[in-house]
Amino acid sequence: MINRVLIRTKVVQMLYSYMLTKDGKTFSDAKDELNESLDKSYELYNMLLQLMVDLTDLEELRLDEAKHKFLPTDEDLHPNTRFVDNELVDALRGIDALQNFLKENKLTWRNDDVFLRLMLDKVRNSEEYKEYMAMPKTDFPSDCNVWRQLMKKVLLPDADLLEQVESMSVYCTDEDLDIMGQFVVKTIRRIEDGAEQPILPKYKDEEDSTFGEQLFTKAFQLMDSNNKLIDSLVATDKWDTERLAFMDRLIMCIALAEIESFVKIPVNVSLNEYIEIAKMFSTARSGQFVNGILNSAVKELRQKGELIKK
Repeated sequence: MINRVLIRTKVVQMLYSYMLTKDGKTFSDAKDELNESLDKSYELYNMLLQLMVDLTDLEELRLDEAKHKFLPTDEDLHPNTRFVDNELVDALRGIDALQNFLKENKLTWRNDDVFLRLMLDKVRNSEEYKEYMAMPKTDFPSDCNVWRQLMKKVLLPDADLLEQVESMSVYCTDEDLDIMGQFVVKTIRRIEDGAEQPILPKYKDEEDSTFGEQLFTKAFQLMDSNNKLIDSLVATDKWDTERLAFMDRLIMCIALAEIESFVKIPVNVSLNEYIEIAKMFSTARSGQFVNGILNSAVKELRQKGELIKK
């Protein structure tokens, strides 16, 4: 599921790219890029679910190859098949929504055997895998738990996985991997709990599905007026308006557009989200600076009667 935290981040990234480079792109082109970047995030969610299946298939192939070595050992001939028999993976194979999505969008990890083998080695060398394989007995909850732990502790934090994800699409970043990874872990829980439709939809509801494009448009439309408001609030004895970091200014303009245009979103929610985005994308002092200016801007808008929501 694509949540508003990721949508805001994507709007900042795409509007930054459009405002700074343009390169002959129209505003419509920029909005299309925003939507494509959100599509890629949802593709990543589905791909991470399928990664569990593909790693299991590769392990099954490895076990079969070991049986057919020239001089197989007893362990090669009678392997522990607990990992390849994992019931969660069997459940993922049978989820039509997942398998159809992957097929329709032609998504696969199997184009890079070297990467898959690298990830499988990391899984097999992990403490989570070893503890699971040594358990006296397993059941469906333990099959789900081992993959939940492997995702959280082995795969999602892995630098090679991030590099692979970034190579798959220019729109996929560590932020996408982090957020989509959280939803993968949530999906494992939903499968364990027997949810009828465990695969999360792309958006929670219609409002979320239109939020990104609406925010992108409003931020652009209100850019001039919000820049003037920001300039009027900067303490000239401490800050030179001409030297404000472009990213700081852009983040504040988008935050103000959200505060001004989306009546259902509480002011504090918007403020907190964009302060965190400033800390992520801009300078070390940006969080504190953006916090101060945005709070002053909200106060100014309230005094003028241009903002009445809480």
